[in-house]
Amino acid sequence: MLKEKRFEFILNQLESEEMVSYEVLAEKLDVSEDTVRRDIDHLHKIGLLSKVRGGAIQRSKNPLTFEDRNSYLKSEKDVIALKAQQFIKEEMTLFMDGGTTICAIVNYLPTDIKLRIITSNAMLIPILENYPNIELILLGGKYHKQTASTVGQTTCNEARSYIADLYFMGTCGVDSKFGISAVVKEDAEVKLAMLASAKKVLALANQDRLRVTESFKVCDVEQIDVLITNLATTDKSLDEFRHQPITLV
Repeated sequence: MLKEKRFEFILNQLESEEMVSYEVLAEKLDVSEDTVRRDIDHLHKIGLLSKVRGGAIQRSKNPLTFEDRNSYLKSEKDVIALKAQQFIKEEMTLFMDGGTTICAIVNYLPTDIKLRIITSNAMLIPILENYPNIELILLGGKYHKQTASTVGQTTCNEARSYIADLYFMGTCGVDSKFGISAVVKEDAEVKLAMLASAKKVLALANQDRLRVTESFKVCDVEQIDVLITNLATTDKSLDEFRHQPITLV
């Protein structure tokens, strides 16, 4: 069973039973207790449950961090956001551009993690108020209402002045032939600037963005390192990307 499916099962069990044990979960999931412990450790770190001796219990909802914990993993962007967590390590510098999937990634970060986030995404400002150890650098430029982000030459120039360990790139279209594309020209320009200054690029796309081509090209698929989707990596929808020199997650 995929890790994300185990997470969903554990949280669903908590909704109905309020307390779950390692032993019972291991039996129901047909995995080892060590695997269940690691799953619960992760869910505890990102604030979705509380650990107790021998298992886990429900944790009170925190609307400042999550709009609705009860819909956990029911949204495609939440699956993507959870998959993205494995790449984020303490004291990294991250580029993040616009979009609600980017916001979901931040929502699932451990509240005590130490990071520097450089972003054009104005929606991250209120979210990151809850993360005392994250330094937020909002790129200057013209505010674009449609994407709730900053765009323009100033934004691009500032992005190029940094070097990021990771760049989480929101996407409008991902096509194996035509590459990654955006609906808004200025958005594509900001993405390209961040891409040029990132050590590793992780593109985010739900299944509806695959095999889609928008008007403004950002880059070829070969220019990213990882493609994170809401699909299982064995899904046939990803077959056209398997010959590309990228990692599918």
